[in-house]
Amino acid sequence: MKIRDIELFKVPPRWLFLKMTTESGIVGWGEPIVEGKADSVAACVMELRDQLIGKPAGNIEELWQTMYRCNFYRGGPVLTSAMSGIEQALWDIKGKAMGVPVYELLGGAVRDKLQIYAWIMGEGETDMVSQVRERINQGYRTVKTCITDELGWVDSVRKIGKAADKIGQIRDAFGYDVDVAVDFHGRVHMPMARMLLRELEQYKLLYVEEPLQPEQIEGFVELRHHTSTPIATGERMYTRWGFKNLITSGAVDILQPDLSHAGGIWESRKIAAMAECYDMGIAPHCPLGPIALSACVQLDFCTPNAFIQEQSMNIHYNGVGDFDYLKDGTGFVMQDGYLQRPERPGLGVEIDEEKVRAAARVGHHWSNPRWRLEDGTPIDW
Repeated sequence: MKIRDIELFKVPPRWLFLKMTTESGIVGWGEPIVEGKADSVAACVMELRDQLIGKPAGNIEELWQTMYRCNFYRGGPVLTSAMSGIEQALWDIKGKAMGVPVYELLGGAVRDKLQIYAWIMGEGETDMVSQVRERINQGYRTVKTCITDELGWVDSVRKIGKAADKIGQIRDAFGYDVDVAVDFHGRVHMPMARMLLRELEQYKLLYVEEPLQPEQIEGFVELRHHTSTPIATGERMYTRWGFKNLITSGAVDILQPDLSHAGGIWESRKIAAMAECYDMGIAPHCPLGPIALSACVQLDFCTPNAFIQEQSMNIHYNGVGDFDYLKDGTGFVMQDGYLQRPERPGLGVEIDEEKVRAAARVGHHWSNPRWRLEDGTPIDW
C-alpha cells in the first residue's frame, strides 16, 4: 500500500483539497490550508511530495516524523498545515484499508454523539436575535459570534458597551435556552480585553475565544484573574511543542487545535492528551471544508475532553456549505444540536471528485479583510 501520487485542488470559497492515491488504488483525502495562503501551502505540499512517493501509506507516525524532523526548518503555519493535510489523507487511507472509521484506530469511541455549534454574524449592525432564532430552528442549541469591530490598544468605552449589548439582546430574547460563545478573534488588546470580559461576565458565556493574540501567554494568565468565564485559544498554534507552554502555564481552560494547521489528527490527539493532564477541554477549530470537519469529528469521538465542535455550514464569510463537495451529504447526520457517530471507514465522507475538479478550474483568491482604525493605523482583523 505505497503512495503513488498526490494531487491538489484549490476550490471555492477558500479551501485546498489533497487527494492521495496508493499503488493499490485506495484514495485518501486531506485538507491542507492556511486561509489566504493556499498557494503557499500547495507549494509546500509539493516540496514534501518527493519524501512521500513510494513510501508505505500505513506508516503514519514514521512519515510524520520524517516530514517534521528530517527537514532543518520546522513548524509554522505553512509547513505544519501542509503536513496536516497529508496526515489526514494517510489516516483516510488506513481506515479505508482496514474497513473502520479513524476513531477506531485511535482507541475507539468514547461518546455516541457530538455537540456542535453554528456561527452567527455579530460585527457591524446586524440582527443577532433573528440569526439565533434561525439557528435554533435548524436544531442548534449553541452559537458563536464575534461582537467587536475595529479596536485600538485603548479605545472608546462606547465600543465596549455596544459589543456587550449585542449579547444582552440574545439573553433578553432567549434567556439561557441557548449557549453563547464569543470570539474576540485576537483583535482585542489587553486594556480593552479586561473591560470587555468584565462587561460580558453577567451573560454567563460558554467561553470566550482568542481574547488576545496566541503568543501573549502571560496576558492570558492575567485575564484569567479578571473573569470566571472559560477562556479558549489555539487555532493559530502548531504541534504539541507549540502548545506545551500554553498548557503548562495554566493560561486557558479550553484548547482549540485546528486539525488542518496543528499537525493533523494524531498530533492533535497528542495535544488533547497533554491538555487532559491539566484538566483542559478541547474544542477543535474548524471554519473550513468537509474534509477538515470529518477529521475533527474522528478526533472528537475518541477524545474524552473534546466537548464541542465548530463547523462552517452557512458561515457568513464562506458562502459554500460544508456538504457541497460530498457525493451524498450523509457523512454528517445532525439531530438536536448533535452529530451522530459516523460509521463509514476512514474519515467517513465520500468526496465528489468530479465536482471538486470542476471547482478547481475556477479556483479562488481569497484573503482576509485588512482593517484600519479611523486614523489609518493597520490593526488585527
